[in-house]
Order: sequence, then structure tokens, then C-alpha cells
Amino acid sequence: MNGLHGIIFSYEKRNEMQELGQIRSAASIPFGGRYRAVDFALSSLVNAGCTDVGVVLHGHYQSLLDHLGTGKAWDLSRKRGGLRMLPPFNYQQSWGAMPFRGHMEALAAVRSYLDSIRQDYVALMDGDLVTNLPMNDIYESHVKSGADVTVVCGNDSFATDDGTYFEISDGRVTEVLYNLHRPRGYRGLEVYIVSTKLLKEMVDECAAKDQYSWRRDVLQARKDQLYLRSYIWSGFAAQMRSVKEYYDRSMQLLDPAIRADLFTPVRPVRAKGTDKSSTYVGPEGVCVNSLVGEGCRIEGVVENSILFPGVNVAKGAAVRDSILFKGTNILSGAKLAYVICDKDVKVQEDRTLMGHATYPIVVAKGSIV
Repeated sequence: MNGLHGIIFSYEKRNEMQELGQIRSAASIPFGGRYRAVDFALSSLVNAGCTDVGVVLHGHYQSLLDHLGTGKAWDLSRKRGGLRMLPPFNYQQSWGAMPFRGHMEALAAVRSYLDSIRQDYVALMDGDLVTNLPMNDIYESHVKSGADVTVVCGNDSFATDDGTYFEISDGRVTEVLYNLHRPRGYRGLEVYIVSTKLLKEMVDECAAKDQYSWRRDVLQARKDQLYLRSYIWSGFAAQMRSVKEYYDRSMQLLDPAIRADLFTPVRPVRAKGTDKSSTYVGPEGVCVNSLVGEGCRIEGVVENSILFPGVNVAKGAAVRDSILFKGTNILSGAKLAYVICDKDVKVQEDRTLMGHATYPIVVAKGSIV
């Protein structure tokens, strides 16, 4: 399917991510033991045969640059096309320089990139969406329907913030809603298919009128002029907008049925390799109902937890209901429950960190506790 081009929007941070969002964009937040959030959007596109993808950067993007590199892990390292990183930009107003205000303003700033797109259609996606979409089916459905824009919708519980909702009749979008006190209709996944020609026309028109919002100035304002068609996705989908939501969505992966839905062999999720050895579980080590990445060393107790590559749990330590990012070191006698440790955290001997399922503790990157 070489008729589709991908554009992924990466935002600096989302609402209440606390320490997890202070050093990285939402798209580069680790998820599921070895992945970053952006891996799922990239994999959905690549699995459908998409060969050209542009990533619109925002702020705190160094982590994302390090992760994506040349795009080789997703077969997007190419002499022509492939993965393109589109740098962040500012617009100038009377109060000074400010980051872009919405999707349309971001696209207007990379207008020359839009002119270089070789494909007839573009998929617009947010980089922090964790799902495994059948983009080939969505694309074919869009072409056959003759719609101007195809809107991908899911259930209304995949995220907690005030997202975009669509009222649908016979597959056609009849109303575009947001900031609802009582949500109704179908929740948008912020995934859209639109023709390249129409996208460029809408970007130019919005730029001429100082309009910047995709959902307000395009979808809502032009819903009667455009043919908006829906595609309903019933599989697992998540956008983490708070620490608790990140924790809850991560822990759902301990359910085999949800893992099977998200990591289906038909559409593999690709990720950057870690180049680490196999995980070692010592003679007295215990690992129960957990996801464990490569290169971990477990000599203590690990229960109902997610360990990223290179985590060390020493003899006598206990980790329960927690998420430990890459390189975390838990020394002997330490006890952790309902804790999220960012990268390279060291928990000293006999320390106790105790959160709660409704309020997990977050330990910032590189901290020594």
C-alpha cells in the first residue's frame, strides 16, 4: 500500500504526567516493557506498507530523536523518503515566541514538506496513541467510500481527557463535539485519513484565516461541507494523559487477552533493539505474572510488575505492582509496591516505597532513593 503517507504529531507533554513527561515528549514515554508510545503508530503504518513517515516535533524531543534514529528498526531508513523528522518551530506574536497552537498551524509551518509528499493520501496520527490499527483496512475503506476525511473512532474509555466525540449515522459523521460535560457518541482516536490534495488546500485556507485547530476549524466548522466518514475500532487503545492512567493502562497488559489483542502476530509491533543478553532469574528469585524485558537480573521477588531491559532486583528485594524503566537497580532488602521508577533509578538497601493503585509513586530519572 504505497498510496498512503504518514504524519505523526509528537507533543511535549500531556496534562498530568509529572516526572514522566518533564524530560520527554508524550510519544517517547516507555510502555509495555520494551516499547515507546510512538512505536505503535509507526508499526501500524509500516505494517500497512507505508514507506514515508514524517514526525512533527514539539518540545523535549531529544529522547524521541535518540529512539527513532534513522528509522532502521521500522524499515524506514531509505535514500528517498523513509522517516523524516520535522523540527519544532515558533510563531511570533506581540507577547513573544510561542509553540504551535494546533495541528493546522504545525502543518502550515512544514508546508514545503507537504509539497514533497508522493502519495495520494495522508494518515494523520498522534504519537502517544497506543493501539495496533489495521491501517490497510482503514485506508481501503476510505478510498472505497469516497469520503473527504475518514475518522477512526474507538470506545469512550480509552482516555480520560476532553477529547473529540463524533455522532454517527449509517457510517457518516453528523456531529463533531468536544469539551463535553457528559460525553456522547464515539470517541475519536485522533487518527484520520485525508487526500494529500485536500489536506494542502485546508492548510492553506486555515493559514490565510489564522486558524490553527484541526478539530474546531476543519472537522467542526466544515462538517456540512465535507463528507466525514467513520471507521470504528473495537480493539485495545490508550492515550496516557496522567500518571494514574499510564499505570492503569500498563497494568492491563498483564491480562493475556489484552496482550494478544495489542501484540497480534498479524501486525507485529516493531521497536528499537536493546542489544542485551537474556534475563537471568536466580535460584531464589521469584517472578510471577510479570512482563520482563531483556537483560534483567532477578534474584529477589517480582510480582505483577513490568520490568524494562537491564533492571536488577537484588536478593532479598521485593517488587510488587510496579513499573521499572530501563537500568533501574533495586538493592537488597528494598520493598516497592505501586511505584513507577524512571530510567537509571537506584533504590538503596532496605528502603521502602509504598504507593497505592489509585496514586502510584513516580521516581524521577536518575534518582537515588
